[in-house]
Amino acid sequence: MATKIKTPFTFKRQQLKDATLLSLYKAMLRPRLIEEKMLILLRQGKISKWFAGIGQEAISVGVTACMQDKEYILPMHRNLGVFTTREVPLYRLFAQWQGKASGFTKGRDRSFHFGTQEYNIVGMISHLGPQLGVADGIALAHKLRNEKAVTAVFTGEGGTSEGDFHEALNVASVWQLPVLFCIENNGYGLSTPTSEQYNCEHLADRAKGYGMESHIIDGNNILEVYTQIQEITKDIRKKPRPVLVEFKTFRMRGHEEASGTKYVPKELMEEWALKDPITNYKEYLLKEGVLSELTIEAMEAEIKDEINTHLDMAYNEEAIIPNLEEETTDIYAPFEYEEVTSNTQTEELRLIDAISQSLEQAMKQDDNIVIMGQDIAEYGGVFKITDGFVEKFGKDRVRNTPICESAIVEAAMGLAINGKKAIMEMQFADFATSGFNPIVNYLAKSHYRWSQAADVVVRMPCGAGVAAGPFHSQTNEAWFTHTPGLKVVYPAFPADAKGLLATAIEDPNPVLFFEHKALYRSIRQEVPTDYYTLPLGKASLLNKGDSITIITYGAGVHWMLDILKEQPGLDCDLLDLRTLSPLDTQAIIDSVKKTGKALLLTEDSNFGSIMSDISALIMEECFEFLDAPVRRVTSLDTPIPFAAQLEEQYLSRKRLKSTLQELLDY
Repeated sequence: MATKIKTPFTFKRQQLKDATLLSLYKAMLRPRLIEEKMLILLRQGKISKWFAGIGQEAISVGVTACMQDKEYILPMHRNLGVFTTREVPLYRLFAQWQGKASGFTKGRDRSFHFGTQEYNIVGMISHLGPQLGVADGIALAHKLRNEKAVTAVFTGEGGTSEGDFHEALNVASVWQLPVLFCIENNGYGLSTPTSEQYNCEHLADRAKGYGMESHIIDGNNILEVYTQIQEITKDIRKKPRPVLVEFKTFRMRGHEEASGTKYVPKELMEEWALKDPITNYKEYLLKEGVLSELTIEAMEAEIKDEINTHLDMAYNEEAIIPNLEEETTDIYAPFEYEEVTSNTQTEELRLIDAISQSLEQAMKQDDNIVIMGQDIAEYGGVFKITDGFVEKFGKDRVRNTPICESAIVEAAMGLAINGKKAIMEMQFADFATSGFNPIVNYLAKSHYRWSQAADVVVRMPCGAGVAAGPFHSQTNEAWFTHTPGLKVVYPAFPADAKGLLATAIEDPNPVLFFEHKALYRSIRQEVPTDYYTLPLGKASLLNKGDSITIITYGAGVHWMLDILKEQPGLDCDLLDLRTLSPLDTQAIIDSVKKTGKALLLTEDSNFGSIMSDISALIMEECFEFLDAPVRRVTSLDTPIPFAAQLEEQYLSRKRLKSTLQELLDY
């Protein structure tokens, strides 16, 4: 007969069957034994890093056991129990941690920084916060399809200090998204205790400010976790809404093993050691007669044998042999451009009208598209590009957003993960700074890391010449052309804008689509009326000549066309890049080799602009053909001023004629 043990908390089995009780025990034991093995391998130098979840297994296992297989879970790096409860093959996990090809990232990322559509798991990135907004997007896709599904996302108490946490909760509450926000409050953010992380008694109380329901659950009590989450998730499926759950628990190991736990008071460690979720649950099951020592021994032997077998499989796999072509092509999701030719019927459109028409035609032919942005619904956006869209497509697909660029970029990524196409309007390109992290670290790296296409277009109204000052006038394309994985489009004409935007929407990769505000209503052109596409990465030769090559894009194209009107005999190639990433390098090289001179015109500031890279490209590929130094014409290395005379001085246009003449005379 089992000895009675006094446990630090009460287990209530309610109506749970013995089989369920046993399965929960085994589900917790499995990640615990794996972790113990990983700690040995770490000391042996066979894996590079480990974030231990020892003592927190009840949360991962309990939550995952309550989720349906079709529902997405977004875990953290201490949620091994999510992966094992979802029955992810251990050899693939081991291969992932060893940087082998049969892992989930082809050796390109480590530990739990991966996702898998096969198991509906979306892994974290080191910045922690973005996955919360991604969960919003996944849940939104479920809601738009009227699917009764919950999305569960994890964060730690430290992550709740990030702006993404607050933005994601606000969006989820405003849109009533079926998201289960799980906070694992384990006492420390690396070495910083909760007393220095936040100044409230319970993190669950933060839900009140967002009009959300919240719960506090003992994260070390598997039956409390399982029964309460079971009840909560069932109710969310019936009545979609976000719910915040704070799990009280503790981290028994270091943030990662190298950091240790010397900063934790000894008595605190001892207190929480007595609350070990597996030891206490085991004693309870023994007392209830549901479990026996023989059963425990058999379970442990079975799991250890599985671990060793799968470790051998991972060890026996050959190390990755670098393949340069594969590395560079995997940056982007495959996309085969299909030309849709324009019709002969045209109408005169402004740039702004062409963009609006392209969006509308794309929305009509693909009801999977969702547009999001500040004031874009009934108001039609600050530039009126989506005016009338709500009446045509409804508020589900044309969505006003709170002022939280980061969460909306993340929600766009979540929509893409869950089978939707997202188009986001940055009210001004300058505001992309507030969504910079998810753009450059999540969208850009998603396909390279775990083959997940970031099927997102971010529209970027940009540029000076409208007396809008430092925060509404930047042309900030160079921030993004520097980031592998992003595509950057920057049209100068209505017809180009319409066709290129259509292609950007069809492309499953993240595209930043720059729209110059000063050109919106000043440039008119005959534009085909029907839907058509234009290829990304193809420059347009607007003028042919033999004496000099002028390379530019955006407003610079029109500045140069004005000079050609004044000097019709100017013997030049005028190359409109149209897309900056991918860049039409061949068109640049061919033209410069022909003319022997290159003038590079951009509205951007001088240092670090894309023209710096194009200058380097020309020097590397065309040096022997050059008859003069490559010249850049750029705006000043200052913020963009407001006053008209200061803005005129700032812009590169002021120096274009003189620099062009100097280069022609060289």
